[in-house]
Amino acid sequence: MKAKQNWMILVGVAGCLALSASAWSQTASAPAAAPKGAAVLSTVQVTATVTKIDHKTRAVTLKAADGHEESLVVDKAVQNLDQVKKGDVVTATYTEALAYEVRKSGKAGADTIVAAAAAKPGAKPAAAVGQNTLVTVVITAIDPKAPSVTVKGPQGNSQTFKVASADRLKGVKVGDAVDISYTEAIAVTVEKAPTK
Repeated sequence: MKAKQNWMILVGVAGCLALSASAWSQTASAPAAAPKGAAVLSTVQVTATVTKIDHKTRAVTLKAADGHEESLVVDKAVQNLDQVKKGDVVTATYTEALAYEVRKSGKAGADTIVAAAAAKPGAKPAAAVGQNTLVTVVITAIDPKAPSVTVKGPQGNSQTFKVASADRLKGVKVGDAVDISYTEAIAVTVEKAPTK
């Protein structure tokens, strides 16, 4: 994975330490437990109708509800394109989620897993692909007055993030590792054109 992508994921630390107070209040009553939490960052769903399709060239034109049209050439990896007809409805759902957990000691690192699935032969095209990246950063400084936390990433890069409240830093110490799991997923389905 590229260093720039790793560093962008580190920006998620700010979100980790600023997540809902309820997640942190549970750890405040039991200081021995390490802070952890999760949040869906965003889910976007787009629906469009196939207005043109050329099965030979694999060119497809899609029209969104707002009238915007977009043309594209569908990759040969997409199976069953011959099942798609003018008027069919294409729905794409994109989701981002973030989970984190503070653990006592560790070292910085990164790992990415990608998984994909496609429709069975003869069925309408459908696909899902997801990517999960686990980045571990190490806390190198905590400033409860600011409040802020400084972390060191897997490339040796360092960044300071503001925290919404010093209370959210309870149970966190310099040297603790923060595991950040960042997941992106997209699912695409095609439905038959509605009958008139």
